[in-house]
Amino acid sequence: MEESRKRSDKRNKSLKSRIQQPSLKREASFREGVCPVAKKCGGCRYSGVPYQEQLAKKQKQVEQLLKGFGKVNRIIGMDKPEHYRNKVHAVYDFQKGKGIVSGIYQENSHDVVAVDSCLLENQKADAIIVSIRELAKSFKIKTYDEDTGYGLLRHVLVRVGHITGQIMVVLVLGSPILPSKKNFVSALCKLHPEITTIVVNVNNKKTSMVLGEKEQVIYGKGYIEDVLCGRTFRISPKSFYQVNSVQTEKLYRKAIEYADLTGEETVIDAYCGIGTIGLAAASDAGEVIGVELNKDAVRDAVINARINQIKNADFYQNDAGRFMVQVAQAQTKVDVVFMDPPRSGSTEEFMDALLQLAPDRIVYISCNPDTLARDLKYLTGAWDKGKTGPGEKVQGQEKAVRYAGKAEGAKGRLSRYRVMEITPVDMFPFTDCIECVTLLQKSN
Repeated sequence: MEESRKRSDKRNKSLKSRIQQPSLKREASFREGVCPVAKKCGGCRYSGVPYQEQLAKKQKQVEQLLKGFGKVNRIIGMDKPEHYRNKVHAVYDFQKGKGIVSGIYQENSHDVVAVDSCLLENQKADAIIVSIRELAKSFKIKTYDEDTGYGLLRHVLVRVGHITGQIMVVLVLGSPILPSKKNFVSALCKLHPEITTIVVNVNNKKTSMVLGEKEQVIYGKGYIEDVLCGRTFRISPKSFYQVNSVQTEKLYRKAIEYADLTGEETVIDAYCGIGTIGLAAASDAGEVIGVELNKDAVRDAVINARINQIKNADFYQNDAGRFMVQVAQAQTKVDVVFMDPPRSGSTEEFMDALLQLAPDRIVYISCNPDTLARDLKYLTGAWDKGKTGPGEKVQGQEKAVRYAGKAEGAKGRLSRYRVMEITPVDMFPFTDCIECVTLLQKSN
């Protein structure tokens, strides 16, 4: 018995050493800003590029696309632009000669690139993902095969509260049954006692979507909380929450500054997610109305208002465009609209309703300068290609031509907003992604 216990302790120590000891060579390469799998992954297009040079490239790109609309301020960068992602996703695969690997999909494919630690990702999250990989081997858990549909472990999602330090682990499985569930949870939490909740998400469909519909909380509360702009936010597995908390604070403060609230305004927070922007601005507004399609996010937004004792904010589960049409038809007086649409930009339906509402100010937060240019062209009526051509340069967006044509056909009605300022914010260092916050003022 004593000999068996010694062998077990030795095996556990060996497992722990494999999990917790990072490669010194790889860590050194990270400090130099160079990722060893950057070319295979495709996620860090600026790997190895000095950070100030990255900012200069992004500044130039934004100015080329948007300076025809209005003043472009200097990009807001990060003091420490590494390991900023508080949400980390890993896919698991079985590869011949390697066994179980964890990592990310190679760009434009479903081939898995093995990654232990990433220049962009929270380091605790990366360590947890590696631990789960090693535990899967020990517990003889098979990875999911996309071709055959067999296997259990598909993905792992880790979310980390930047201020609170709370950690959520979401195990995405092909079946709701996790063998030796209690022992697995116990082993994982022993390696990482900082984990506050673990959720099993079931995705048994052949789909490129990461998360399935069904969830089961197997440890903790099933959500984490974090603090942003002085507010506490509840974050569920499926809820949208900005991945770079440090830069999000800067972005939202600039957006609220642009809103120029006096305490009397009716504010719409469109595409509101869990209510971050609207709740951050609520103390300076008369009334906040949030709309979001994701029902889990809306549920969190309602709870977040209660947590922060905010009574002048209401949230609705609806398509943002459809909701804006309803508000416009009701002839509701709206003073300010925050809009933070997806990467594809806003919709004709939404922007038509926005023009009917005619708020004094629009604060447009965008994660894609190309679609921002297209939408600004629509909202400002700037269809003169010789003056503001960027609206026609959105590749793969057939809507751009239709938007421009519709704008030209309704010249008088659409010439009602002018761009006052555009501020780029570097939310995603080492990538070519750029976030911008734009202030539009109603024209007299």
